[in-house]
Amino acid sequence: MMSRSYTNLLDLASGNFPVMGKEKERKRFPRVMTVPGSIAELDDDQTNSVTSENPSSVAGERMIIVANLLPLKAKRRPDNKGWNFSWNEDSLLLRVKDGLPEDMEVLYVGSLSVDVDPIEQDDVANYLLEKFKCVPAFLPPHLLGKYYDGFCKKQLWPLFHYMLPFSADHGGRFDRSMWEAYVSVNRLFSQKVVEVLNPEDDFVWIHDYHLMVLPTFLRRRFVRLRMGFFLHSPFPSSEIYRTLPVREEILKALLNSDLIGFHTFDYARHFLSCCSWMLGLEYQSKRGYIGLEYYGRTVGIKIMPVGIHMGHIESTMKLADKEKKFEELKHQFEGKTVLLGVDDMDIFKGINLKLLAMEQLLKQHPKWQGRIVLVQICNPARGKGIDLVEIKAEIEESCHRINKEFGKPGYEPIVFIHRPVSISERMSYYSIAECVVVTAVRDGMNLTPYEYTVCRQGVSGAETGSNLSGPKKSMLVISEFIGCSPSLSGAIRVNPWNFESTAEAMNEAISMAESEKELRHEKHYRYLRTHDVAFWSRSFLQDMERTCADHFSKRCWGIGLGFGFRVVALDPNFRKLSVDDIVAAYCRSKSRAILLDYDGTLMPPTSIIKTPSSQIISVLNRLCGDPNNTVFMVSGRGRESLSSWFSPCKKLGLAAEHGYFFRWPQHEDWETYGQGSEFGWMQLAEPVMKSYTEATDGSEIEQKESSLVWHYQDADPGFGFAQAKEILDHLESVLANEPVAVKSGQFIVEVKPQGVSKGIVAEKIFTSMAEKGKQADFVLCIGDDRSDEDMFEIIGSAVSRRILPYNTEVFGCTVGQKPSKAKYYLDDTSEVVTMLGSVAEASDSPVSSDNESDISV
Repeated sequence: MMSRSYTNLLDLASGNFPVMGKEKERKRFPRVMTVPGSIAELDDDQTNSVTSENPSSVAGERMIIVANLLPLKAKRRPDNKGWNFSWNEDSLLLRVKDGLPEDMEVLYVGSLSVDVDPIEQDDVANYLLEKFKCVPAFLPPHLLGKYYDGFCKKQLWPLFHYMLPFSADHGGRFDRSMWEAYVSVNRLFSQKVVEVLNPEDDFVWIHDYHLMVLPTFLRRRFVRLRMGFFLHSPFPSSEIYRTLPVREEILKALLNSDLIGFHTFDYARHFLSCCSWMLGLEYQSKRGYIGLEYYGRTVGIKIMPVGIHMGHIESTMKLADKEKKFEELKHQFEGKTVLLGVDDMDIFKGINLKLLAMEQLLKQHPKWQGRIVLVQICNPARGKGIDLVEIKAEIEESCHRINKEFGKPGYEPIVFIHRPVSISERMSYYSIAECVVVTAVRDGMNLTPYEYTVCRQGVSGAETGSNLSGPKKSMLVISEFIGCSPSLSGAIRVNPWNFESTAEAMNEAISMAESEKELRHEKHYRYLRTHDVAFWSRSFLQDMERTCADHFSKRCWGIGLGFGFRVVALDPNFRKLSVDDIVAAYCRSKSRAILLDYDGTLMPPTSIIKTPSSQIISVLNRLCGDPNNTVFMVSGRGRESLSSWFSPCKKLGLAAEHGYFFRWPQHEDWETYGQGSEFGWMQLAEPVMKSYTEATDGSEIEQKESSLVWHYQDADPGFGFAQAKEILDHLESVLANEPVAVKSGQFIVEVKPQGVSKGIVAEKIFTSMAEKGKQADFVLCIGDDRSDEDMFEIIGSAVSRRILPYNTEVFGCTVGQKPSKAKYYLDDTSEVVTMLGSVAEASDSPVSSDNESDISV
């Protein structure tokens, strides 16, 4: 029995795609999700792929949150028989559901922080699904080490924090086996998601760098799955990211998501720059939303810093008050001004830089000696990170040195706490701290300043003067390199590497007037109250819904192998041009118009030799030899090139420079668009273009008879794109009163006379044929770029505008599978030439041999 996957591929190969329905009928849509072949890294049991025709077991929309760790705490029972599980109240992912609709069910997929014996795994999995709606992914020990401590912590984590492996003992070299373990774990997670997934109703939200290739595994199975990804770490600049050996694999995997989220615009900008550099993708901003066009799909880019859960902080403060820890700390540091640092033991947290700044503060401002204390809480490292032993030794040495130099009996300027600190104890430290200092050299978000600000506000409704009322003032000294920095405009931002300026910022913070501290605190608290974790998750879901809104209005199918897999999404009416269909229509017709672009349509864009081959000349002459055919080459090239190249084709009409120059078949003279133009504007435009050419390495100017074109294909992609925007605005301003149009295209900015377009050429040809009594009943128009869209637009509306008769068979065809106003496509230039050859063979006229051998190739 032939599998459904295989028959889908046969349909795709023949251009017969499933017919799309309406949004409300989406459960009946067939899903085409398989591709021919696979690689070991993506061996995903394709024969067992789930199709959308399987009935959903659960009605209604659900959110499946996928992360490395489940938001659970696990503890072995005292009798060593089984486990006790509870929610991890400190987990951010547990709070995501607060921003989702009340009737939306939330499931979690992730691993556990403990090792569960294989014998117990089935029982644990069933219990967690039933009691907590959690699906555990049990990672084999031989994969876990290479996946988490290996690829995640020794490859991605350092790289995303701008640390390059310059030597084998500094950062670690790329290890292919670690990458393979990373891929294997991501595949295992995908299998766990599929176990509970209802593809028509569910949203999938993937979190953080541990699962960056998971979108590809899921997209291969479900091309219309609504899927988002949020990166909680920084995304490095393109210069750093491009050093990763598997850079394109990860980028392409992320682009299989519908929405990709980042904390800051900087992180998003770096990602977009990488997409431009490596994949040639340029983003577009429309009505405040940023999107990348990727094979007909719009991948949304979301910029939204995560918030905190206000209610959880307040309840923790009440717990801390009951534990009397606040009173104990207040007594311990009585008469002292407390600065507080709360960081993980990590090389990127800049803890020693903070200690050096404290040392500098005590030296430069002796008045604070004996009066100021820096409490530095260091949470134990989350994994086997880089240089942990060395950084811990350095911190302890600095603490010892500073306390020895500035301490005295009963006073130590540095209080170093290196142990797990509960959140309630942390709240007590926040309550007594006059200022929180964060000097991370690179950090994704860092919620410590948020927690501190909310804690200093106190609990609403608490009695004035109680521990819970809060002083309602706070000061922050934070690194400019952390994700929360842009959100906290009242904080004092510092470059942590300059510990002298950090010391001055710390002095400014604790010396500031009380009224100023209150104003800054109020500004921060107002922001945090309205931008909490519920706001963050609600906003992400809304953008995911918006981005996925047209999933079921397009024809979607998967192509590509391995991590080159992607989904092509096109208009339901957009299909591959069938040679049999067009030959049949050609034979039925009596008067035909055939309009062809040249570069990228008949000639491959990568070809160095641009002159037409003898095969192209032969095909064109055979088409022109039929008296029922009117054949035109409509190109952006100059008339001299076209006249020379196509001189053997005497019956071929030519339109040069997008139609500014026009030559009818069997004529020698060229017509000019309109009454001709004055080209004085070139003296204004050329100096502008020259200045940008000098400033943009890799750019050049092409001067045609009727237009000027600035090319930047060989320039730096990011800089060239930025310069193109600038030159477009500059030229529009300079030429505002001139009869010209300034337009941008693919790696070009062009200035040409107003009204000149390939669409006007098409309309002119149709009108002329009608005047001669040969009104076209067959139109074939083929092109590949933005300028050809004008032709597609004209022929698409020509029948309704009565330029063509109602029974005209119209075939607008673009080259390549991409969004277009054309109704059909062919994959490449070779298919175009082959199709034209088939049409020529069907012609009733004898083959013409107008000097076919005269062309020199």
